[in-house]
Amino acid sequence: MTNSFLVANARIVNEGTISEGDVLIENGRISGINLSAPAGVETIDAAGAWLLPGMIDDQVHFREPGFEHKGTIRTESAAAVAGGITSYMEMPNCNPLTVTHDALADKHTRARKHSVANFAFYFGATNDNLESIKTVDPALACGVKVFMGASTGNMLVDNEATLEGIFASTPLIIATHCEDTPTILANEQKALEKYGEDIPFAEHPLIRSEEACYKSSSLAVELATRHGSRLHILHLTTAKEMVLFTPGDLAEKRITAEVCVHHLFFNDGWYPEKGAAIKCNPAIKTVADQEALIAAVNEDRIDVIATDHAPHTLEEKAGKYMQAPAGLPLAQHALVSLLELTRKNILTIEKVVEKTSHAPARLFGVQDRGFIREGYFADLVLIDPDQIADPLEIYSKCGWNPFAGIDLHARVVATWVNGYLRYRDGQLLDGPTGLALEFNRQ
Repeated sequence: MTNSFLVANARIVNEGTISEGDVLIENGRISGINLSAPAGVETIDAAGAWLLPGMIDDQVHFREPGFEHKGTIRTESAAAVAGGITSYMEMPNCNPLTVTHDALADKHTRARKHSVANFAFYFGATNDNLESIKTVDPALACGVKVFMGASTGNMLVDNEATLEGIFASTPLIIATHCEDTPTILANEQKALEKYGEDIPFAEHPLIRSEEACYKSSSLAVELATRHGSRLHILHLTTAKEMVLFTPGDLAEKRITAEVCVHHLFFNDGWYPEKGAAIKCNPAIKTVADQEALIAAVNEDRIDVIATDHAPHTLEEKAGKYMQAPAGLPLAQHALVSLLELTRKNILTIEKVVEKTSHAPARLFGVQDRGFIREGYFADLVLIDPDQIADPLEIYSKCGWNPFAGIDLHARVVATWVNGYLRYRDGQLLDGPTGLALEFNRQ
């Protein structure tokens, strides 16, 4: 099995530029750009397709252990690679929760055996595991995940002393889910009183409201500002929250922001058609919110674009509003959905690469990934912008995606992970498992 290739005649999108050229892959790394290939190296003619650094997805839920009927590390990492995601950072709300050192080590063991893509894991915060957070091995955790809003199990952190302790003591990035639980519960009760069990899915952004989001995210920013913490707020959804973040260079920020692909692509006008298929937390909100998020990406107020990939079965999603779980399987179609926005001149392809590859690599200090640079790992994706993605080609175990019935005018042709060609022309290819991400933290 080779991990040496010449990708020829590509449009290389990297570090704010688009250039035509060839990329040479040898022994798993990028050995040169526009160099002649040694004898025996397989050449793949890109024929003018875009060659991007693989996406580094800083927020996924792969469901293993505990919820393998929804997805596994193997199935969901395969979906990610089929979508051009070569590295991921996975969340702790599985069963058992990743809130102990043993549970974190277990996830690494599972990923080394089964993950198609490169991997890292968050350590989860609870109201009573502060000492474990303080002593977690920083080489084994990409960050500490804090649910400052509604969550499952024991992962809602609402104890004031615990929050203060986390923000004051952890040297890792604090990644937060920000929604205020009392506000959500009050809104939910009003909806139940009005609609009974037949709550329309269009009520979701009113239940998971702007107020609930802002109240929690502003608290996180206040705590981080006071303690000098390194804060990264995940899946932002409202125009109002954008005032909490500053535009500009990522390197100059202690507080950073993420948006997810579905909040850029969809708005509340899609609920009548899509219903539970776009029910997620935080909720997809108004057109004005969607436009504000896009503007924030373009002005570098938002730093990272991710997926929050979170599969559920179709049977689970078929329930009424209160029973249908929140979360969407997005990894396989995330990049091509973003390229639909480039096709409409809403985002540039250079901006997409910056927010999906360069920025997460810089923010988390991922070593030797996220760029097309000589000596870096050959984590690459080749995308043809003139083909329509096949929505029926689903690798996620749940077997569906929210883009059904929507033409996405770009297609992932090939994905390399650590120099190995793992996906080509609709087929997942054999190869070694991904590697644990290594971090170069300042």
